[in-house]
Amino acid sequence: MQSPFVLDVTAATFEKNVVEASKQVPVIVDFWAPWCAPCRALGPVLEQIATEYAGRFRLAKVNSDENLEISRQFNVRSIPDVRAFRDGRQVDQFMGALPERQVRAFIERVVPAPAEVERLRATELYRARDLAGATAALRKAVDLDPNHDLARIDLAELLIEAGRHEEAALQLESVRPDVDWDTRVAALKQAIAFARAGGSESDLAARVAANPSDLEARLALAGALAARKSWREAMDQLLQIIRRDKSWRDGEARRQLLAIFNLAAAQYDLVSEYRRKLASVLN
Repeated sequence: MQSPFVLDVTAATFEKNVVEASKQVPVIVDFWAPWCAPCRALGPVLEQIATEYAGRFRLAKVNSDENLEISRQFNVRSIPDVRAFRDGRQVDQFMGALPERQVRAFIERVVPAPAEVERLRATELYRARDLAGATAALRKAVDLDPNHDLARIDLAELLIEAGRHEEAALQLESVRPDVDWDTRVAALKQAIAFARAGGSESDLAARVAANPSDLEARLALAGALAARKSWREAMDQLLQIIRRDKSWRDGEARRQLLAIFNLAAAQYDLVSEYRRKLASVLN
């Protein structure tokens, strides 16, 4: 009995069962033929792995002799020819009857691990503004794989948004250094520092108004503004510090301004405006 995760695909069903289906879950396509001995060796390996993965990917079997149109379309010259589809397009390929270890490595490259599946699900939930659902999915991702640093970083960002700064800080403490995300982690830690700084925004604003040279008050005010994502107002205060003293506190205002550039990166026009202003002040 064929596994529910393995299906025979023809030229008529390829678009639906491979291209469109791969937008929901990765699809591995096995171009084969009954007379092909290497195909008969590879096929059961692919089917066994598909069954083990239990829906994390689908295996589509294409008899190349009976579906010459598809074989020509994908320039299949030798079989077995295995293609991986994800998000509606081909992303990887191998030919020949590889050893099982290499076949598994190929599939691992294409098919997200369970923790990554949860992280991707959290992204979709966040886009739908289901913050509670997204947070729960990220917690599950971290439980499934405590070394999934991107899931921890995403979780910390949601916790900061929810005002749970201490818990966010604990998540970031467990993130390993890596050039791919060090800048983002530093920015999130700065966001936590902004929130921890606290202080009455009105009192700080009054201190700055009474004494524009009170740079400590300006820095604290910038932090209070940044904590509630008033990016423009926070950056204005930091620029004022830099204008008055470029080297004050060993460049602390500039460091905080750069952190805000990262935190507010989605507001491209705003960040570009203040990058230009910073450059003008420094030159």
